[in-house]
Amino acid sequence: MTAMAGWMMRVGAPVLLFVLTTASVMAAGAPAVDNRMRGKMDAPITLIEYSDFTCGYCLKFFKETWPKIQARYVDTGKVRFLYKDYPRADQGPGVTAALAARCAGDQGTYWPMHDRLFAADGRLDVDSYSQHAKAINLDQAKFRQCLRDAPHMKAIFQDRDEANSWGFHGTPGFILMRTTQQPTAQNPALAIPGAFPFAAFEEEIEKLLAASEGKVK
Repeated sequence: MTAMAGWMMRVGAPVLLFVLTTASVMAAGAPAVDNRMRGKMDAPITLIEYSDFTCGYCLKFFKETWPKIQARYVDTGKVRFLYKDYPRADQGPGVTAALAARCAGDQGTYWPMHDRLFAADGRLDVDSYSQHAKAINLDQAKFRQCLRDAPHMKAIFQDRDEANSWGFHGTPGFILMRTTQQPTAQNPALAIPGAFPFAAFEEEIEKLLAASEGKVK
């Protein structure tokens, strides 16, 4: 029995067909990429996180598991990492924090804001957003206007709808898949519902890497 046994569900063909026809990010068989990507664009494996800045388990993943994944797989070009929003409420600090990160992304600093929001240990309010914006040298006027106008709200909730299409109904949730291959019944994407230890991610990433290398040979 593998370390992942009982921890994840393998997404089978019927569910994938539904996802591929309803989630635009999967329409071409691979997730869309914007400034919320870490790693190399052409990394063989893609790991997607659906997360909420107010989620304690998401914070646990960020502090304990993510640094190991980043060092071993993302920084070495083996995995590209995509962050997706999954606000657990329709309004409130989780939504506003997601908006603040995207507004920072408009100025090319999505990840510095993302990391500061998680490192804040739950302090998510207008004053803290302003402090983070100053610390990462954002144009303050543009940042405040973005928070007021909220141009990214539709996209934030589209991420949540996408996560629901995968079968997630809480945070965090992760999708692990080959970057260039459309998921099939034989090569399904793996949906990981929870902030599991690094060893669990490591096992499944290594399996996909081995399979990808085998195909190349």
